[in-house]
Amino acid sequence: MQIPKGKLIAIGGAEDKGAEAETGELHKNNLNFFELGILRRIVEEAGGIKKRIEVITTASMIPHQVGENYLNAFGKIGCVNVNLMHIRTREDLQQPEYLQRLKSCDCIMFSGGNQMRLTATLGGTAFMKTLQERYWEEDFIVAGTSAGAMAMSSTMIYEGNAFRAHLKGEVRLTAGLRLIDNIIIDSHFEKRGRFVRLAQAIAGNPACIGVGLGEDTGMIITGGNKMEAIGSGLIVIIDGHEVIHTNIADIPEGNPMSIENLHVHFCARGNGYFIDERKFVEKMGKETTPVMTNIV
Repeated sequence: MQIPKGKLIAIGGAEDKGAEAETGELHKNNLNFFELGILRRIVEEAGGIKKRIEVITTASMIPHQVGENYLNAFGKIGCVNVNLMHIRTREDLQQPEYLQRLKSCDCIMFSGGNQMRLTATLGGTAFMKTLQERYWEEDFIVAGTSAGAMAMSSTMIYEGNAFRAHLKGEVRLTAGLRLIDNIIIDSHFEKRGRFVRLAQAIAGNPACIGVGLGEDTGMIITGGNKMEAIGSGLIVIIDGHEVIHTNIADIPEGNPMSIENLHVHFCARGNGYFIDERKFVEKMGKETTPVMTNIV
């Protein structure tokens, strides 16, 4: 089996970009991971502040505002070669400029927004084929936040009300960008109460591992198998390989599902998980979760 040479960095959303600290709960618990964390780790994995990073804002409805936020954030780290791709339509991808920029950069960063907009625009294009080839054949970084993270996998959640996710048919799946086959990613996981949403997705696709990403939290996926948790929050792993019973295939739509023997793991910073072996690892990263001393 071919092993990808590149890395995926999937972020749950609301990654700290070094803005002024907010008051309240976020300020107490965030630990200012701009200094410790995710964007800095992306730059490190890409090879340093001089490497070329292209931010793709396709998923966003406010691409220029989102793009400027990323330019400012990467600028605070000291990056000197960050550019924006405001790709809005499939017709835009006919411009040779975008393909050339993709071929010459070291890292692609997908912004948040609407994952269906991202896959409908990029799917099946020469641009996406080139991105997939670079990820599989080169030391190339593909990062994405929120919708940009959810779209990485072959099977993608595109819709699902968290309050009705226990009912069959309320969680909608479609094809993603096909960078990794054996996981399904969900974002904003804790704040938007998406545990049952991802559980339903896994009940119907038990060959996959569910990865629920909290905000300002991410997973670095190496070789399509090894995952390392980064950031300030929590990652929930849902494993359906040993499910004994589920009624998801037999009940009519709109009825509540049942699942027996679903395995769940919580990963904090520095923890990890091997997808193929379905194994939790306590110390995967160079650093483990710091003690939070600033919580009142």
